[in-house]
Amino acid sequence: MKTMWSPWRSKYIQGFANAQDDSCFLCTASSTTAQKEHLVVREFEHSFVILNRFPYNSGHTMVVPKRHVPDLTELDTSELHELFEVVQSTQSVLQNVYSPHGCNIGINSGRAAGAGVPGHLHVHIVPRWDGDTNFMSTLADITIASEAIEETYQKVSDGFEQQYG
Repeated sequence: MKTMWSPWRSKYIQGFANAQDDSCFLCTASSTTAQKEHLVVREFEHSFVILNRFPYNSGHTMVVPKRHVPDLTELDTSELHELFEVVQSTQSVLQNVYSPHGCNIGINSGRAAGAGVPGHLHVHIVPRWDGDTNFMSTLADITIASEAIEETYQKVSDGFEQQYG
């Protein structure tokens, strides 16, 4: 049997095992001044864009309302409109930065629907390329991101800067 090492995953696993309280990492990321450390790429009035620390593909981002709500029904009209305007803008930035062949855009609302953070709504945007899946995801439930998270942060941050100034 061959071993594939991915030591960065231990931080993800330990984060769940060592959780001492019900704090929300999305709320923490939104409220901190160390936004780069928390991978917040861009902030808006009611929402923000953050990189997924454990991406399915390079450029995997999440658009998150600042207010801690579990699903779309809890957002007011201005929050809802901005959320989807930012999803649209983020897809545009990712298109300009990565030139993907497509994007998966999705919301997992509730734990039963697969939400990893069921209490704080977020929209995933995952760039996709023809042929980007391989045997690893099929046989071993492993994804391979081809770019360091720091490089992704810089590219996406620069993309937003070009779009918004």
